[in-house]
Amino acid sequence: MTGFPSSSHPHAEAPQDWVEHVLLSGPEDEECLHFGAPVDRRALRGLVDGQATQLAAAGLAAGGTVALRLPPSLGFVTTLLAGWRLGAQVVLLDHRLTDHEIGLAVERLRPQVLVGSRHRPSAALRGWAEVEPVAEPVAGGRPAGTGHALVQLSSGSTGPSKVIARTAGDLIRELDCYASLAGFPRAGERVVLLSSVVHVLGLVGGLLNSLHARAPLCVPERMTAAGILAAVAADERPTTVIGVPFHAELLAAASAPPRLPQLRRMIVAGELVRPGLPAAFTARYGVPLGTMYGMTELGVIATDLSGALHPQARPVPGVELREEGGELHIRTAASPYPGLLDPGRWSDGWLHTRDAGLLDAGTGLVTVLGRRDSQVSIGGLKVDLTEVEQTLAALPEVREAVVVFAGGAVEAFLAADEAADADAIRDGVTRLLASYKRPRRLSFLAALPRTATGKLLRDPAALHAAVATPPAP
Repeated sequence: MTGFPSSSHPHAEAPQDWVEHVLLSGPEDEECLHFGAPVDRRALRGLVDGQATQLAAAGLAAGGTVALRLPPSLGFVTTLLAGWRLGAQVVLLDHRLTDHEIGLAVERLRPQVLVGSRHRPSAALRGWAEVEPVAEPVAGGRPAGTGHALVQLSSGSTGPSKVIARTAGDLIRELDCYASLAGFPRAGERVVLLSSVVHVLGLVGGLLNSLHARAPLCVPERMTAAGILAAVAADERPTTVIGVPFHAELLAAASAPPRLPQLRRMIVAGELVRPGLPAAFTARYGVPLGTMYGMTELGVIATDLSGALHPQARPVPGVELREEGGELHIRTAASPYPGLLDPGRWSDGWLHTRDAGLLDAGTGLVTVLGRRDSQVSIGGLKVDLTEVEQTLAALPEVREAVVVFAGGAVEAFLAADEAADADAIRDGVTRLLASYKRPRRLSFLAALPRTATGKLLRDPAALHAAVATPPAP
């Protein structure tokens, strides 16, 4: 494996007008986006020009900073591209954060301009919204201290969010990587995007790659199984669906889905895939469930787009991985955490992923085993919470499982139907897990709580609160 297309130096080179050349180039009458209606490149360029004028009027200039608090929408896309076209550093904030959380993020990051929407947030199951972006100067905002084009916050499913920065060069290199992957969407095909555009898979693997590869991107009007399938069926072109494992679970459980000859595959990333899900999805739709391993810090790292390697994946061209003490490390030229000097995160040219994994020296394939911090000690014996979680999730009565260590004990939170036999589940736990690995308590929920990006929440306090809260009628 060769050197990684680095996440590198804050001032890594990229074309000055990279937005135009990399993302907006192509025939003017070519469809590139679909938010309820098709948008061609001529219209997109005009909208980006209009948003750039508004941002400039709010005081944004080259080297400035702008934070976006916008839902998935045409307004989000045009404001993002306008900020980059002006030469500014763009900070992405999830629109589902509360005003309090947004205030804390703005205080932490100090953008010069904050862009929100005049309209109320859309309904929870809406895939996209109609918004009118509003740019307002922020008192005390500061210009960019580095040459990074993009600043994101990690999802925070297992702890406080990290500030992560990437250059335009980083993004371009990741797009080139996607272009080299057989089976990833390209010209003549289309994408149905389910992942959040605020986070790396939806942003780069979905939105930016669709613009770059000239594979039109469609966001469903409704993020239900019926809404997603309708979006796939609405166009005859070969279609790839991109989402998180939750979306694949949703579709695999859909009753009597329509025949979809245009569906080529679904690709998921963000967390480990439940054992049995790839086979269940393929049995339902006759196409592969591909998986990807990646990080906000680097983007895509390894893939199994054919579904033939699961649970292994093949590192993408240019990635240099090593296994040290059971943890995966990835070579990068510089730390992706601006201002954070933590040798436990990055040192001597290696990013410490905090992910447990195995590297096959013969094949070069990697198996991601879960978060390294999922290992706990029970009476001096090591217990891997991910192993316990995967075992529970494989039980036929269980849809999803989260296993945490709290108060000195292992606890499991399970999503199961009301008709599920709790005693049968407990018998399965006893049959499959050694006594020291068994959760001290099993809690049953109709659905497990999730982060804003669809990842299973692993905060014990939030999980206990979900158990204590009676279900809505």
